[in-house]
Amino acid sequence: MLRTTGLTKTFGGLTAVDDVDFELAADELCSLIGPNGAGKTTFFNLLTGALEPTEGTIEFRGGAGSEGASADGAGAYRDVTAAAPHETASMGIHRSYQITNVFPTSSVFENVRIAAQAHGDDATTFWRNVSRYDEYEREARAILERVGLTEHADAPASSLSHGEKRQLEVGIALAGDPGRLLLDEPNAGVSSESVGDIIDLIEDVATDHAVLLVEHNMDIVMNVSDRVVVLNQGELIADGPPAAVRGDETVQRAYLGGYESRSRHAEGDVSADDSEPADDSEPPDGDEAATDADDEAATDGDDGSETAEGSA
Repeated sequence: MLRTTGLTKTFGGLTAVDDVDFELAADELCSLIGPNGAGKTTFFNLLTGALEPTEGTIEFRGGAGSEGASADGAGAYRDVTAAAPHETASMGIHRSYQITNVFPTSSVFENVRIAAQAHGDDATTFWRNVSRYDEYEREARAILERVGLTEHADAPASSLSHGEKRQLEVGIALAGDPGRLLLDEPNAGVSSESVGDIIDLIEDVATDHAVLLVEHNMDIVMNVSDRVVVLNQGELIADGPPAAVRGDETVQRAYLGGYESRSRHAEGDVSADDSEPADDSEPPDGDEAATDADDEAATDGDDGSETAEGSA
């Protein structure tokens, strides 16, 4: 449904994404992991049109009814390398962001209803009473029920807890019924009490959407993923089932050493001395640093402006 060939992004002498071949299937939850600065957010920005690749291609294949659809309902791949964020969103590629991005003074319901209308046929119709847009109201209420926010529908978004705002962001991304969801650290900053709700939501959404997930919590990654892709210094160094990636020596050295040591110690397989993580083995949770921080600055706008074009 979504694939890249030789995808590369450079910023001056820095290569943030380096010759990446990748494909996201229609029925999988794929996690994208790697150290801070590995290029994960840059990769998301390339897929959604927020950044233009230096080299390589991005191709998209729609479902039944799309241009070039075959007899079995699968559309033909088409080149979307130069597509803008609003164009990728209209194709059904929606994303969330590392930094919470909602309309704080609008109600929870209005946040989702506006997103639904933005992806509908009335996105630029301004002279009609919003109460007449029944289809968008129904869609918004169904989404709020799915993400567990029905009881907060009339409350301002600013009144939600951080975890609930993350749930709202997923709801906004679901508006317009996209085929592909790109979730950039949906658990970032979420309290331990709320992480379970976000995990349940991600697993539920993955039952009828292709999901590409960036996540630093390896327990979550290993438990929910059908497939795991690892980036390191912009290069794809592993791609496969969670168990295979977990046991990959290259991945161990680049990223998972500390996670593996703690896992074995928790299972009683090693001594306390052996359980200490190696230096730089696992990055802290949170926004990507170094490379990706510079990458975001190169988008000529913050996440808010991208959200308005691509997800709301």
